[in-house]
Amino acid sequence: MTSTALAATLFGPEDLRMIEHPLDKLADGMVRIRFGAGGICGSDMHYFRHARTGDFVVKSPLVLGHEISGEVVEIAGSAANLKIGDRVAVNPSRWCGHCVACREGRPNLCENIYFMGSASKTPHMQGGFANYFDAVPAQCVKIPDHVSYQAAALAEPLAVCLHAVARAGNIEGKRGIIFGAGPIGLLTMLAAHRAGMADITVADIAPAPLAFATRLGASHVENVSGGEEGLKEQAASRPYDVAFEVSGTAAGLASAIGIVRRGGVVVQIGNLPGGQIPTPSNAVMAKEIDLRGSFRFGFEFMTAVELIGNGSVDVLSLVTAERPLSTAPDALRLALDRSQSVKVVLTAN
Repeated sequence: MTSTALAATLFGPEDLRMIEHPLDKLADGMVRIRFGAGGICGSDMHYFRHARTGDFVVKSPLVLGHEISGEVVEIAGSAANLKIGDRVAVNPSRWCGHCVACREGRPNLCENIYFMGSASKTPHMQGGFANYFDAVPAQCVKIPDHVSYQAAALAEPLAVCLHAVARAGNIEGKRGIIFGAGPIGLLTMLAAHRAGMADITVADIAPAPLAFATRLGASHVENVSGGEEGLKEQAASRPYDVAFEVSGTAAGLASAIGIVRRGGVVVQIGNLPGGQIPTPSNAVMAKEIDLRGSFRFGFEFMTAVELIGNGSVDVLSLVTAERPLSTAPDALRLALDRSQSVKVVLTAN
């Protein structure tokens, strides 16, 4: 067994290096996983560009990566239902199971959570963009042989979107709009379709991702780079019941609140790099809008793996490029280029 792991380690804004880290002896109750694939997330891109995402600021070297899959290569102690050689999707969350949020069935809000690849705590929680990384058995969900590591790695962003759609409530037969046509916006669209939303508009300021949204089945797309007259015309004749704000911008939230019908629902998914989004609170009040946050996911991770496994959601339809883990810095730069990329996935080689 190797004694080191090559890991994509962030030291500061746009300072991502491939570093050989020593591997400690595997702790009892843990499993060691050989990297299979990893999706580059919007939060990874925020970390790369700004050394922060939202309120989470990088203060010491951080290994990125939380959309990950791989092969179990070592087990220390007991690991029910796991054996060496198992292929797994890895849930980046370790929930404590005993805090108030966990007892209420909302583990994504766990007060003691360990979330891989996150600077939300100090010391930071190291991620899985490394050719070997450790997890607890409960994080490992076995995948069928026909599911690729690339697809399994995307269970995490699909889980985020399943949770966001659940936060919107019953959307069957309703009309919705999604602000932001990146991977989370597109997967939210697919999840909303699955939940029965009848009509979905996707809005963005860039033509390439909007074209992608059309190919994936959006009812309508709207380029709002020059204004929102088209959206307002649509909303005047057929009001939007639900808006999902995925862009993580003040403009996106203002648009979502402004365009949704009176008594409608706005789900905030996007995370602004600076951490604060001004809110048009008078409109929230006067239109009696339900403004709901959506943070990560809970038990939806298991559902996401199941949906990928049975072919209900084709997550690979979002993938525009694959790059070896060893080229992670260049892959992050590619992922940031929205004219070329929707979803970039890192592979073992």
